[in-house]
Amino acid sequence: MADLRLSDDGLFYWDGRQWVTTLSPDGRFRWNGSAWVPVGDMAPPAPHYQPPATPRVPTPWTKPMQYAVAAWYVVSGLFALSAPLWLSGQMNDLMNQAIQRQTSLNPNVSPPPPEFVATMTSMMSGILWVSALAGVAISTVAVIGALKRWTWMFYVVLVLFGLGILGLPVNIVTLLSGRSNLSGFNMPPGFIWLSIGFGLIGTALFVWMLVAVIRYGPWAMAKNVDQPALATPPPAS
Repeated sequence: MADLRLSDDGLFYWDGRQWVTTLSPDGRFRWNGSAWVPVGDMAPPAPHYQPPATPRVPTPWTKPMQYAVAAWYVVSGLFALSAPLWLSGQMNDLMNQAIQRQTSLNPNVSPPPPEFVATMTSMMSGILWVSALAGVAISTVAVIGALKRWTWMFYVVLVLFGLGILGLPVNIVTLLSGRSNLSGFNMPPGFIWLSIGFGLIGTALFVWMLVAVIRYGPWAMAKNVDQPALATPPPAS
């Protein structure tokens, strides 16, 4: 058996057709490629060693950032849940304004029946509630992710804050003009002021998180350089 090929762990040899165990029939010896060795005298194969990754530790920014993001999404969830209650009346007014505008532009066309208006109003209210529940679900996941310091959630929140910055100039222009550039309808000033306030806070959080990930890492967690990874595996016992 000296010329036979052994497996890497020494447990089998190749006989030319298949792998066969190197263990003797009585289970007391094993062929090591040159001689029979008692099983107890053979050292087990060394496991593959991988140095542990450098751990990250919290910094003075970590907990304040967690709580700030969690608080933001708690308020956002409550706002989303309450939006259908105070936006439904505004949506009805927008619907009536749209019908009146179409009637004035097309005086020869009869206005839609009241049943159609009621159906569209109910549909828009349903859309508001579906959007509100989706907002609450997203906010709940974001709060949990912030408190648990999920790395992927950090980047999701960072992107969402970055996208929210794009709406801040639109809200400022809307407030100054008193009309929505997209719909052409009057919007409640309180809603615009609230959107601008949310936008400013979101911008501040975005800048803070961006500086934190560049300076430290996700959730301002820095690498613990005081405990470097082991260079060599520990000796076998």
